[in-house]
Amino acid sequence: MKYLILLFVLSIAGIASADEGLEILQKRCVGCHDIKGPAAQSVQELWQRKGPDLFYAGSKYNSEWLEKWLVTPRRIRPAGYHAIQHIQQGKKRDMIDTTTLRPHQGLSASEAEEVTKTLMTLKASAEIMSTAVFKGGNISASFGEMVFEKFNGCVACHEIEPGYGGLSGPEVYTAAKRYQADYLVSFISDPQLWNPKTPMPNKHVAAPNIQKIVQYLQVLAKENWDEKK
Repeated sequence: MKYLILLFVLSIAGIASADEGLEILQKRCVGCHDIKGPAAQSVQELWQRKGPDLFYAGSKYNSEWLEKWLVTPRRIRPAGYHAIQHIQQGKKRDMIDTTTLRPHQGLSASEAEEVTKTLMTLKASAEIMSTAVFKGGNISASFGEMVFEKFNGCVACHEIEPGYGGLSGPEVYTAAKRYQADYLVSFISDPQLWNPKTPMPNKHVAAPNIQKIVQYLQVLAKENWDEKK
């Protein structure tokens, strides 16, 4: 009987925790992030969104990284969520207008814990998650860079280390810490499956090379660049 009572108490505590995380999300996060879905179906709708969708956060983010980042958020997209909104003309080339970039609010440690618990319950459909699976494996940094930069041109939009690479997309030297490997494989395979209006192009990367790219991102993440900045 005592065991059943304990299970009931733990169940109620879990529900309360989920409700607390959801309450924080609704009060402080939904102004910029969609937690219900679906993804934007038009460019106009996409431009109205101020941050990444979170309604499949549990299939996308690594919970340990997410909880820490929510306490001490750091910019991942050098030019903001919509890069074109934060560009100004420079003497030689377009520059990022940092005055238009807003810092992400931080949460307390307890708030971040509750929000992370709630976000990890928000999953993508089984159909989407079945599209690709990371198979593991290793790759050298030099060969991985060749696949990423030379074969597929991804460095045009993404930094592979601070100060080296494009600025219109998120940095990728911390991507393997942020994202689950299966998500990375699936998103690279078909970005529009996750977000029909994403500016990320479907480059139709061969399946073996997608595996190599994710392996390379894991190599980059071992450098702990986010801790060096």
